Amino acid sequence: MTSAQLALAWVLHQGDFIVPIPGARKIRHLEQNTAAAGIDLSAAEVAAIGDALSPDKVVGERYTEELLALVKG
Repeated sequence: MTSAQLALAWVLHQGDFIVPIPGARKIRHLEQNTAAAGIDLSAAEVAAIGDALSPDKVVGERYTEELLALVKG
């Protein structure tokens, strides 16, 4: 299982109201993305991943000062 497949599987387990839209530049990426639909995560795994991604656990700035200047334009 790739990290992208895990991410897609987690999104798919969030409910029918959320649909991931993954990108794929190569056929093998498309195949990997499709295979993510077959990954079964337990409720505990879904909760653990969601907890790790919680906004209050994210630390630090998203951009460096140089990149932020580019974003602000």
